[in-house]
Amino acid sequence: MPEKAMEKARVAVLISGRGSNMAALLYAAKAESCPYEIVLVAANDPDAPGLSLARAEGIATFGLSHKGMKRAEFDAIIDTEVRKAGADYIALAGYMRLLSPEFVAKWEGRMLNIHPSLLPKYKGLHTHERAIEAGDSHGGCSVHIVTAELDDGPVLGQTKVAILPDDTADALAARVLIAEHQLYSRVLADYVRHGISHLQS
Repeated sequence: MPEKAMEKARVAVLISGRGSNMAALLYAAKAESCPYEIVLVAANDPDAPGLSLARAEGIATFGLSHKGMKRAEFDAIIDTEVRKAGADYIALAGYMRLLSPEFVAKWEGRMLNIHPSLLPKYKGLHTHERAIEAGDSHGGCSVHIVTAELDDGPVLGQTKVAILPDDTADALAARVLIAEHQLYSRVLADYVRHGISHLQS
């Protein structure tokens, strides 16, 4: 069985900016025991700083501005690049675009996202401000399967992060980001290894 153990799931990561979660996935993938490898980092901004990092680490990249393009048209281009790279899964890592239903349907059950709240709380933006304003004891992050509804798919894993008495949204965001970097690589590894049943049991 040693050859089978070496076969790694191929993951494409979609980013929009600095790609810190992408970097966390990439560096986790360098461990021999990691069951996935990053085969492509793609961005909807050709100047996204995360692309430079991925290139420096020897990962194939693709960057194209979505401006002036219909959503489904742009997603079809991304889909072509992801398939060209031979990806089995897609990991969204700070990808700030809503995806077309067509694209989501093509990758059903094979596309994950990380979101900076304890879903189903605080879908969408400004999650840290909303958690603080609500007087919550904890913020946190969630990894979920992507569905056509925003931040709505089955949750695969979460990490709670305590909210301190004098927390600002930025201070909380910085701690949640550390939790994100830990959680995403772990959940992605479990998911490609065992699928959803293992994570939800």
